[in-house]
Amino acid sequence: MKIEIVNFPGENVKLKAYLYEESEEIMEWKKRPAVVVCPGGGYCMCSDREADPIAMHFSAKGFNTFVFTYSLNKEAAFPRPLVELSIAMKTIRENADKWGIESDKIAVCGFSAGGHLAASLGTLWNNEEVMEQSGCMNGENQPNALILGYPVASTSWLENSNHLERIVGDRDFDSTVDLLQPYKNVGKQTPPSFIFHTYFDNVVPVEDSLCFAEGCAKADVPFELHVYTNGCHGMATATALTSGVDHQLSPWMDTASDWLWRLFGRSDYQQFGSNTNRAHPCDRNKL
Repeated sequence: MKIEIVNFPGENVKLKAYLYEESEEIMEWKKRPAVVVCPGGGYCMCSDREADPIAMHFSAKGFNTFVFTYSLNKEAAFPRPLVELSIAMKTIRENADKWGIESDKIAVCGFSAGGHLAASLGTLWNNEEVMEQSGCMNGENQPNALILGYPVASTSWLENSNHLERIVGDRDFDSTVDLLQPYKNVGKQTPPSFIFHTYFDNVVPVEDSLCFAEGCAKADVPFELHVYTNGCHGMATATALTSGVDHQLSPWMDTASDWLWRLFGRSDYQQFGSNTNRAHPCDRNKL
């Protein structure tokens, strides 16, 4: 495995790559899907617990992985981190051949505020302002899947923590608040999503994940939602490596990896929708 770091304009804005090297012994893996990890930290820091340990897990499952750190504090006003992530996605696709990446199989995985950033990319990648500022005019920043861990999907946490004005910046308040609520912006442009949360999360309410999942259902976007009873906010791997051990929650990593392989396709996994039809006699929009 080789490690590469790409630096972008801005303090500590960088993309750290963990890449498998081509091997004649493993011909199936000449190119691999990728997972881009966005650590949380309230747009004030990027948690180490939600960075390399997560990337290492997905690497062990056969993915090329990246850890993306983005602008923070006063530099995190919308849409700067989203534009930075868009440029990082474009960079990955531009280097897909060099890095052994399947450019149409790139998932973005985020936690807490990093989950907000990932969910924002999944819902606003085709926003005109984001496309123009990032130079991604042809969908170069479009994620093919989302993995969201206890994500901020509304402005409830931002309001309660007094961070909302910092993230809005000097923009029009009301219109920007609408853009900062990923659950309201889910649509056909949103990729399939894997979401997990805990009921007892006392920082980001579980309702954020429920609302995002409901948005997926209404937009007919495939999703998988896991709500675990126990576990505080920021459990990361839910192992001794990153937090307290929780044997109920820690399998989320294996479950998410399996979900991603089914979505992206692998010979030993049944793909989504095989021999199934979601058609139902009820009017789903009235539920």
